Amino acid sequence: MEPVLTTDIHEIFMSRALELARQGRGNVSPNPLVGCVLVKEGEIIGEGYHEEFGGAHAEVNALRNSRQDPVDATAYINLEPCCFMGKTPPCTDTLIQNGIAEVYIGMLDPNPEVNGKGVEALKKANIIVHVGVGEEDAWNLNRPFEKWITTKIPFVTAKAAQTPAGFMGVDSDHSVWLTGEVSGRHTHQLRAESDAILIGRQTAVIDDPALTVRHVPGENPTRVILDTNRTLPLTLNMFHDRKAKNIVFCSENRFDRNKTHFCDYIPVPEAENGLSIPHIVRKLGEKNVTSLLVEGGQEVLQSFLDADCIDRMVIYTAANELEKAELKNPLIIPENWVITIEDFLGEDRVIIAEKGVECLQEL
Repeated sequence: MEPVLTTDIHEIFMSRALELARQGRGNVSPNPLVGCVLVKEGEIIGEGYHEEFGGAHAEVNALRNSRQDPVDATAYINLEPCCFMGKTPPCTDTLIQNGIAEVYIGMLDPNPEVNGKGVEALKKANIIVHVGVGEEDAWNLNRPFEKWITTKIPFVTAKAAQTPAGFMGVDSDHSVWLTGEVSGRHTHQLRAESDAILIGRQTAVIDDPALTVRHVPGENPTRVILDTNRTLPLTLNMFHDRKAKNIVFCSENRFDRNKTHFCDYIPVPEAENGLSIPHIVRKLGEKNVTSLLVEGGQEVLQSFLDADCIDRMVIYTAANELEKAELKNPLIIPENWVITIEDFLGEDRVIIAEKGVECLQEL
């Protein structure tokens, strides 16, 4: 008897495709995260995911890994297959040429070059196509790509740690660690999922941070520092450790663009209280940064808030208060934002919230 595929089964196979897609984090940007599962007679015969930028796409890897002839198989892919020649041939052609009979797609590709055209190409080849299985999870997975490919601006996550009373430090001249080890690992996971990480000059000078991924698997993000007058000491560790690329944004009123072996200096216009944040995020988008993690101090966080350039907030609240604290955390979740996660990390509490967004298919 042939197995009967139910909606639940389709969601299970799509869930596996999403699980595979996540394995590409840190290696495929600015491409999206994509996984593919091949199913025949109710059983998985091949799996694959996009492993690195410029490398084979998920569909190709799944077909290469197939332990059976893929003719008449069903493919589950979290993102609409590409239909144009880029660094690799169109995935729609690959599916057609290998005799795939049916395709389940999590979401349409927001890339204007693909959006709907991949589905159309498959249907013209008499392949049965379904769109929308696991759509919400598929969309959440590639939020940074969706924003960048449609606006050329990165998806910005702002992170801060605070006391129960909402203070992030004693003052702006001293460094203090508020949260525990579990929250620290969570922060490093955020870094591993980001193309770039941004701080201000004050944080760079006081902490001399590495801004690398150390407690979880992942690639180091590009390090970005805001330094209006280019007064950062060249003795900073990040200028010498060669563990990641460095970008310093400075005032275009004072400096021209130049590049050294350890840093790319990019001038942007000044704003009322520093550098223009909208210009900074656009410049990063031009450099194929799809996701930006802001780990700066109070002034940097406030500047991103004032410019309305934050898409997601991650707020860690420690268990204990801090004596003589005066530095208030400016990140306060607006009422119209959506809280996606509220949980405990050891003794700390974390809240993650995002701007309210429209359904992808309506964009």
